[in-house]
Amino acid sequence: MGLSVTISAADAQDAEHILKLQYLCYQSEAELYGDWSIEPLTQSLDALRAELDEGYGLVARLGDEVVASVRARLDEDGTVRIAKLIVHPRMQRHGLGGRLLDGIERHFGAETTPAEPSAKRFQLFTGHRSEGNLRLYRSKGYAQVAARELGPKLTLVTLEKAAA
Repeated sequence: MGLSVTISAADAQDAEHILKLQYLCYQSEAELYGDWSIEPLTQSLDALRAELDEGYGLVARLGDEVVASVRARLDEDGTVRIAKLIVHPRMQRHGLGGRLLDGIERHFGAETTPAEPSAKRFQLFTGHRSEGNLRLYRSKGYAQVAARELGPKLTLVTLEKAAA
């Protein structure tokens, strides 16, 4: 009998597993852009823990192994900033990235308390050459709203969609 992938909220105990997975997953991005100093490859464990404390994260597990993750936070203006959507290379192209995006949108889509209003929009970014990422985001209804050249090798594409 095979294991099924489960998705749940990330907590402090997941931080080290997420960081290791993040390092693995961003190797291909670093190679694609010729830049090994990108923030996901240099982020410290303490900085990752702070992101989890300040926002919301999800992990996907295959058994006990963390095989995918995403983090997000809601700004004062109602924008949910989604970051570091990662899926283990052997688990890519199986819908996990889409399931994680759906989970983030569900979490922030309904007003839970007056102190935590619901989202007005969801926003994320990726590099202009990251075709798989762009394809996934567009298939989930995200549209390009900005592009910013960060250097000769990288243009950052910002995508957004309105909250339902």
